[in-house]
Amino acid sequence: MIPKAFQEVIDLGDGREISIETGKLAKQAHGSVVVKSGNCMLLCTVVSNYKPSDVDFLPLTVDYREKFHASGRYPGGFFKREARPSTGEILVMRLVDRVLRPLFPKNYHCETQVMIQLMSHDEDVMPDAMAGLAASAAIQLSDFPFECPISEVRVGRVDGEFIINPTRTQLEDSDIDMIIGASEDSVMMVEGEMDEISEEDMTEAIKFAHEAVKIQIAAQNRLADKAGRKEVREYDVEEENEAVEKKVHDLAYDKAYAIAKAGSAKQERSAAFSELKEEVLASFSEEEQEEMGDLIKKYYYKVEKEAVRNLTLDEGIRLDARKTDEIRPIWCEVDYLPSTHGSAIFTRGETQALATVTLGTSREANIIDMPSYEGEERFYLHYNFPPFSTGEARPIRGTSRREIGHGNLAQRALSRQVPEDCPYTVRVVSEVLESNGSSSMATVCAGTMALMDAGVKLRKPVSGIAMGLISDAKTGKYAVLSDILGDEDHLGDMDFKVTGTADGITACQMDIKIKGLAYEILIKALKQAREGRLHILEKLTETIAAPAEDVKPHAPKMVTRVIPNEYIGAVIGKGGEVIQELQKTTGTTIVINEDPVTGEGIVEILGTDQGGIDQVLAKIDSIMFAPEEGSIYEVKVIKMLDFGAVVEYTAAPGNEILLHVSELAWERTENVEDVLSMGDVFDVKYMGIDPRTRKERVSRRALLPKPEGWTERPPRREGGRDGGRGGDRRGGGDRRGGDRRGGNRRRD
Repeated sequence: MIPKAFQEVIDLGDGREISIETGKLAKQAHGSVVVKSGNCMLLCTVVSNYKPSDVDFLPLTVDYREKFHASGRYPGGFFKREARPSTGEILVMRLVDRVLRPLFPKNYHCETQVMIQLMSHDEDVMPDAMAGLAASAAIQLSDFPFECPISEVRVGRVDGEFIINPTRTQLEDSDIDMIIGASEDSVMMVEGEMDEISEEDMTEAIKFAHEAVKIQIAAQNRLADKAGRKEVREYDVEEENEAVEKKVHDLAYDKAYAIAKAGSAKQERSAAFSELKEEVLASFSEEEQEEMGDLIKKYYYKVEKEAVRNLTLDEGIRLDARKTDEIRPIWCEVDYLPSTHGSAIFTRGETQALATVTLGTSREANIIDMPSYEGEERFYLHYNFPPFSTGEARPIRGTSRREIGHGNLAQRALSRQVPEDCPYTVRVVSEVLESNGSSSMATVCAGTMALMDAGVKLRKPVSGIAMGLISDAKTGKYAVLSDILGDEDHLGDMDFKVTGTADGITACQMDIKIKGLAYEILIKALKQAREGRLHILEKLTETIAAPAEDVKPHAPKMVTRVIPNEYIGAVIGKGGEVIQELQKTTGTTIVINEDPVTGEGIVEILGTDQGGIDQVLAKIDSIMFAPEEGSIYEVKVIKMLDFGAVVEYTAAPGNEILLHVSELAWERTENVEDVLSMGDVFDVKYMGIDPRTRKERVSRRALLPKPEGWTERPPRREGGRDGGRGGDRRGGGDRRGGDRRGGNRRRD
């Protein structure tokens, strides 16, 4: 018997709906839901162990996977099985994790797993926008200690109208693509890209999305009430000790405040704080340290955070002695690496990124093969964060989720400024060489300069800045921090990164850690970020004001030629012989794609030598050469035959045609050699298609004056058997007679 299911429906307001159902699938999980919109279905399950792990943090794993069977497809590769997560899946995991993690108690250390699976796909529904809703709804049906339900929605804007969870088609016409995660009373996460919008427009989009989130949260609460709420589980918590906390505070606060106020460099400051921590620990006996060591350290870090925050709120002083809106010193350099197609260094304080650009053909496009989306990227950016950038030694185990997320943010910041008619596939790689505060924004800045150094015609240069917020709900004080340090990132109430041109925002990423952030504070922070962005942008354009006029001499030059569909095969040649020989002799790379709409051939020619590119273009022109009837062309004799000569159009080498002996001259020609020699160059008239032979015909005699007294031979009489077998039996009408080389003189 099919078990009873409970369901709630969310109306998106434009005829579309999202349903949340529980009670039918995965009932051994601690919470499970199926979220459906159209034919798109997500299954989300949540499980959390009852015994805490031996760690001092929440071991939360958010896993999002798209099953290929969801769209009726096979996985690529040899094993035909889903394996490691794709970049797109990892980005969805990060979107959900960043909203869920802060809502678990800080002292909850049980292994927790949230699994979201795309089970059925709909081309008109983007599943990533519903992943946060599915995760939160499943948790509401569990017994986890979780502060409050949340949800996430995508917001777009088409023709000035905001849309919740737009389709991919609508998104192509949208100037905003943001995902907002929020609880009922607070926005918690924002990430997306925009087409140079204003700070006010961005805030309005967030407000619009928050209202939709509230509707989805209400549906989750109704579903949990229907299905029956579970009592929140009890779990082991760390014991608190007020006496120890007070002792640590009394010992450390003033000294921590003084270290923070000293305005020292990162390494010096870290060493001073470490010494203070050891001093605090040493004030306790060995027995106390063994029994309460972790608790003492926790209280110390709490005091350190409090001291740094109070210094900024009370005196407006930051860890490195800057003002709240002050940007660290910046220096930049382009064309640093001699062999790359473009390179740039961006250094801001103790953060440094070296970006490189590589130019290629469509063959180098980044192929995206997901059940929910198939396509390719002609512009993509990779971000690397090695351990030495923070003075650490640790194992390197592949590309981290953080590297994927930061690279995606920088890519979105720059992508809309790369023109659509850019002929190249462009790859940007950012190597973070030093890090103390927002290496992702340093990547945007270095990437902008490297692209311009490479000769990529960016519409406008882009800069980025990382901002922070420190606030005190009791006093109402707050401070917006420009260009935050790594330490300020950890102790602040909001970390947000904003990128843009001089005319507007192109991308953002926000993580908001406090409840009920006023939109007035958000707008102030965004406007302060704009001032910082423009300051940084000025430094970039002082280094390189505009894209280079051309690519570097050693970089490949790209020429694109569109050809009619019927010539694609001729350019490729039998078994690829033509294109392969061209690449070999010209030193170029040639890629031919078929336009999916028009069916035309798009030929990409990539090479460092312009002469080689010109040879390829000439060969294509030659292949596509189509003479017009009645026109005169210069030809060259390349082969002598008994019944004529093979000539080549000098304007289209490789295009050959037979000049029949009968078309050499008005007089009868017994031997071709009497009139022509190898290598002779002369003009011929293109006569079109011979209606009798269905072959192309050219004539030399048509351009010569007729001999005096010349009379035309009457045309051959038409007719088959009914018309008699008469006619001129000596002409072409009878194969047994006449001059096989063309005894009949043809009419002009």
